[in-house]
Amino acid sequence: MTKLQYPDVSLYIDGAWSAAVEGATLPVLNPADGSEIGRVAHASRADLDRALAAAERGFRIWRKTSGFDRAATLRRAADLMRERAEAIAPLVTMEQGKPLKEAATEASAAAGIIDWFAEEARRGYGRVIPARSEGVTQLSLREPVGPVAAFTPWNFPINQAVRKIAAALAAGCSIILKGPEETPASCAALVRAFHDAGVPPGVLNLVFGTPSEISSYLIPSPVIRKVTFTGSTPVGKQLAALAGQHMKRITMELGGHAPVLVFDDADIPAAARLLAIAKFRNAGQVCIAPTRFLVQQDVYEAFTQALLEVTRAIRVGDGLAPDTTMGPLANGRRLEAMQSLVRDAVGQGAQLRLGGERVGGRGNFFAPTILSDVPLAAQAMNLEPFGPLVTLTPFKHIDAALEEANRLPFGLASYVFTGSIRNATRAAAEIESGMVTINHLGLALPEVPFGGVKDSGYGSEGGTEAMEAYYNVKFVTQAAA
Repeated sequence: MTKLQYPDVSLYIDGAWSAAVEGATLPVLNPADGSEIGRVAHASRADLDRALAAAERGFRIWRKTSGFDRAATLRRAADLMRERAEAIAPLVTMEQGKPLKEAATEASAAAGIIDWFAEEARRGYGRVIPARSEGVTQLSLREPVGPVAAFTPWNFPINQAVRKIAAALAAGCSIILKGPEETPASCAALVRAFHDAGVPPGVLNLVFGTPSEISSYLIPSPVIRKVTFTGSTPVGKQLAALAGQHMKRITMELGGHAPVLVFDDADIPAAARLLAIAKFRNAGQVCIAPTRFLVQQDVYEAFTQALLEVTRAIRVGDGLAPDTTMGPLANGRRLEAMQSLVRDAVGQGAQLRLGGERVGGRGNFFAPTILSDVPLAAQAMNLEPFGPLVTLTPFKHIDAALEEANRLPFGLASYVFTGSIRNATRAAAEIESGMVTINHLGLALPEVPFGGVKDSGYGSEGGTEAMEAYYNVKFVTQAAA
């Protein structure tokens, strides 16, 4: 692909695409070779003021649009994403790095997410509460909370944005999306689908720029009534504190460090195969990726060998190449982080069983890496790797596995593989995470809750639970005149 095939990306404000008021832009780099492939508009405060005014106007229109009509518009956007998925996929790969097949899956999956939230638009039910007195009617009503400020990351530039856009629009809210500057074109393609589907001007707005400047300006604005953020725990805490100062409702989907419990009665080959898929998807740059592999002692080496065999088959390369199964890391920061984590772990006594080094002389390629017998003091056991790094640690009894699973302040996702109902039931009850998947990969479907506990945030980005944060509940009681 040439540079000409990657579009420069504009801001989308009040139903129109435009350059930033001050004309500033930022470079977009291809993580496979470090080359500049395009530019993205850099918003100033003047652009943010335009977006805020547009969102306020858009909300007044959209909140009065019936749920039936909002659903119809969302379904049109879903159809457009489905039609355009194959064309959008190369943009995702060029700017983010993931293999073309994964990129196409992300783009097409957005259609299913939009379709699901479209149906929720028609189900913004309230309830009738039986009154204690004759002639009194008591209603609990759900009303859209208002304009939303949304902040999304680069690892899934479509998937993370579509959940926020679709939920907000389904509820009747307007939204300003601060998209990822490193991966702007695919996010803009998603917004274009909503525009082409007929979303009124001002209801959906897209800006790019300096994240700290945009968040510190949008969140305190009296126009914004809800904040939703997906990203790192440290940044999430800062934004939550800022939102709290201004009494803004928030949804936070933050970092994780997902434990994996593999018991001696598990199907070892199946567990290794499924966990390798989950671990090395998107080069491990997935918030729910399994990271701390806790394997019962009797099957520890057998599982390690099975995982090594599956992992050796992974082909690292440019995501546009047809035989690539794992692309580069999205940026140089992640490459440096992987090298640092491996050096630290090995220095503390971990065994490097596979990988552990950069691949090639340019681009952000890092080999799928497996470390065994990793001590708890190693950074990789305490900091979210967010890359293609597996840590293996043996355990004897379920008590020890559960203690380690719950040791960290994170609580987003967790994985359990066992043939025992007793083990499965106890793990599901005692693991402190927002999501537990047992003997299969069952997370992140549109209709199921998606969110964490502890330092991994709160609120949901999936299921009917995702809609709650976009509604205010109003109680109306009326007596007969």
